[in-house]
Amino acid sequence: MAKNLKLKSARAALDMSQQQLAETVGVSRQTINAIEKGDYNPTLKLCIDICKALGKTLDELFWGNEE
Repeated sequence: MAKNLKLKSARAALDMSQQQLAETVGVSRQTINAIEKGDYNPTLKLCIDICKALGKTLDELFWGNEE
């Protein structure tokens, strides 16, 4: 699984810490860290919650062309 740099970038653009995002979507900071590192494959529900929190679409953060 590849690192999710799009998630990290979107979070940073909002000046949001991993902890703040985690609290917003109801998971641990370690879960957000693992998703960003590519060590954890989140559920579709969690992906949607993260997208809502960051104002992005699933395509923008999780699907589409990987670089």
